[in-house]
Amino acid sequence: MVDTPPTEPPTAPPTTLPTAGDVAAAAQALAADLPPTPTLPSETLSRITGAEVILKFENHRFTASFKERGALNRLLALSPEQRSRGVIAMSAGNHAQGVARHAQRLGIPATIVMPRTTPFVKVEHTEALGAHVELVGDGLAEAAAHAEARTRAEGLTFIHPYDDPLVIAGQGTVALEILDAAPELDALIVPVGGGGLIGGMALALKARRPDIRLIGVQSALYPAMVELFHGRDPGPGLPPGPAAATIAEGIAVKAPGHLTRQLVRDLVDDMVTVSEDRIEQALALLLTVEKTVVEGAGAAPLAALLDAPQRFAGQRVGLVLSGGNIDTRLLAGVLMRDLVRQGRLARLRLDLADMAGELGRVTALIGAHGGNIVEVSHQRVFSHAPAKVTGLEVVVETRDRPQLTALLTALEEAGYTPRLIDTAV
Repeated sequence: MVDTPPTEPPTAPPTTLPTAGDVAAAAQALAADLPPTPTLPSETLSRITGAEVILKFENHRFTASFKERGALNRLLALSPEQRSRGVIAMSAGNHAQGVARHAQRLGIPATIVMPRTTPFVKVEHTEALGAHVELVGDGLAEAAAHAEARTRAEGLTFIHPYDDPLVIAGQGTVALEILDAAPELDALIVPVGGGGLIGGMALALKARRPDIRLIGVQSALYPAMVELFHGRDPGPGLPPGPAAATIAEGIAVKAPGHLTRQLVRDLVDDMVTVSEDRIEQALALLLTVEKTVVEGAGAAPLAALLDAPQRFAGQRVGLVLSGGNIDTRLLAGVLMRDLVRQGRLARLRLDLADMAGELGRVTALIGAHGGNIVEVSHQRVFSHAPAKVTGLEVVVETRDRPQLTALLTALEEAGYTPRLIDTAV
């Protein structure tokens, strides 16, 4: 599941920055319950990008996200009285599951406030981890206001998804594990939403290896931290709707944390954005090459590497695969769209004479040139063509783009005028 934190935190912003020592303390506190996730090289991605790629598989966590680290570190710091009263969090995904899982383990009552628009499967998974879920409002702002009211009225402890020193320190333990497994890194690319992950990692990384370049990446649709990093006003961000529908919901944050923006400003070397197309390409590549499922946010670091391979050529580059919670239908759509980009799946439109045997002639020609017909639509009525001409739309699977090009050439030589449609997804 993916995580879209509130536009503004429902509690007063904290003022005390965490330190590298806090990250080291978090590593000790978490060691018994959260063993290190794999840090492994990728031979194929290295060949594709020209860099020596090292992957950090945070999608291998029980809840498939790094968010467990910060949630558990915050919960472990509660006093006995705070534990008895319980905790509350506002989240629509990964943070919710991290808090729920470890609150249940520690015997701490946990309430998660989610918007009413949250998909049922996310609600169900969070409840299955022992949390009480309250569905409030049609958006995150209303849910956040409700969480704030309950926090104040009942003395609950609010567990912020990113702007909390203990949460930041817990997320920073990712960097310590990477450095232990791959100490000779030249650069590290990290997805950025509210900034908790990169903020904590920056503390640990710069304390031990200040020469390693730390680069944050955001979706181009939600570039708030990038804008702040480069001294620009992030503005209000995109309004809700299709234009704001990023596949990287886990880093779709309009207002980064108050602490995290300071850490990014002081310790991070660069911040970049990537397009939705590039995130989709990276997600599909990780599945096909590494056989690992990531969500959009988890694919963003590879997307940044694919965007600028010359920048990292010949260097050892670490990529943090921050999470693997993605809707299966969305994943299927991304994979099919990637086949279109590669030229392995194409939709063709042809005009045929409306006579017996013409459809069979075309389909035989496609088959003779190695095309596998997936779908066929034979349209006589809803068409601007002459009455004795019928429109044919056919979805064809080919081995690669050169084979598709050869098939189009063969159709043209046979007297047809095939047109590719919907190729630029």
